Amino acid sequence: MLTQAILPGTTVSGQQTTLGVMGGGQLGRMFVHAAQRMGYFTAVLDPDPASPAGLVSHFHVQADYLDEQALAQMMQRCAAITTEFENVPSGAMFTLGAHRPVAPSAQSLAIAQDRIREKAHFKACGVPTAPYAVISDAQELADVGDGLLPGILKTARLGYDGKGQVRVRDRAELVAAWAQLKSVPCVLERQLDLRAECSVLLARGWDGAMVSYPVQRNLHRDGILAMTEVFDENLAPALAEAAQQAARAIAEELQYVGVLCVEFFVVAQDGAEVLVVNEIAPRPHNSGHYTLDACDESQFDLQVRTLAGLPLSPPRQHSPAVMLNLLGDLWFDAPGHPGGDAPHTPDWSAVLALPGAHLHLYGKLRASRGRKMGHLTITAATVAQVRATARQAAELLGLALA
Repeated sequence: MLTQAILPGTTVSGQQTTLGVMGGGQLGRMFVHAAQRMGYFTAVLDPDPASPAGLVSHFHVQADYLDEQALAQMMQRCAAITTEFENVPSGAMFTLGAHRPVAPSAQSLAIAQDRIREKAHFKACGVPTAPYAVISDAQELADVGDGLLPGILKTARLGYDGKGQVRVRDRAELVAAWAQLKSVPCVLERQLDLRAECSVLLARGWDGAMVSYPVQRNLHRDGILAMTEVFDENLAPALAEAAQQAARAIAEELQYVGVLCVEFFVVAQDGAEVLVVNEIAPRPHNSGHYTLDACDESQFDLQVRTLAGLPLSPPRQHSPAVMLNLLGDLWFDAPGHPGGDAPHTPDWSAVLALPGAHLHLYGKLRASRGRKMGHLTITAATVAQVRATARQAAELLGLALA
């Protein structure tokens, strides 16, 4: 628990105030940039010597997340510590949290790491989910009702970006899919009539103060975010308000501290469109990257503010925005192309000639298919302009948006 704000700059003892982050990926890199811009020193714990965040941080503790000496070094250096991904071992966060303010808490991370606990939390908040069943043994598998098929079988732990998920049409496929997933604990969700996907990004401070961004409308390809659109009425107002209220209820019930993303499905039900919650991400989120260019405070600015106990002012979006995810596939020709599988640099000059184009590459040294290499944000004065320019950018890069 933080009882006093951690201010940037030099302390009375002559030491520079340092904020720490567990994980050295692109989210950690953008947190480091935001913290450094405000005057903090930063420390990153990540085992990869070439991690994007480690390359730009004042200190890089290169070790496993459960390494006792590494954790002790983080506690020695840092006034407070956050994380850039939800699958950091909760034991490491419990250890850090016993000696330093940690946000989000180990308890919040533990819930986000386990779909079974996550679903129970949503139920406690009164937030609707897709109909589901827990499958942790052969008897629970046999007891699954026919009303949950066809469905999607998801591992309870360590699933992200479409991994650890199998679509099943009938009971035979369900049995085979559970075996394919090594018979680990899973959640089976009934397949719904999906009309759209959206997310709410919010920040909650140690004092319970909460602010949020407008609802983000998302498009996924193969389980990975492809595009986010954020502007007035990108979603029906009633649905947008329901999403905001549900996200706040989830954060409040968790007593969450930090930046939280809540993902929703918009589904058809009884001739109307309704929201069901999909999952939470206890960190800044891919769908919130547009805030770096379209808002007066980015999601990473708010991550710094919540961790350090600084005041939270409602962020303001100044431009309609479209964000395109840039995967490593862009560095390669299509399979079977005469050019082979040798990587090449996309034509950034053509993309950056477009008005309102903001390119963010994450400093990763090697491109591979499916790997998140960067993102492109388009901003404009009107919705029509931003959508038109986003289409141009997608055509230049060979991205499908429909």
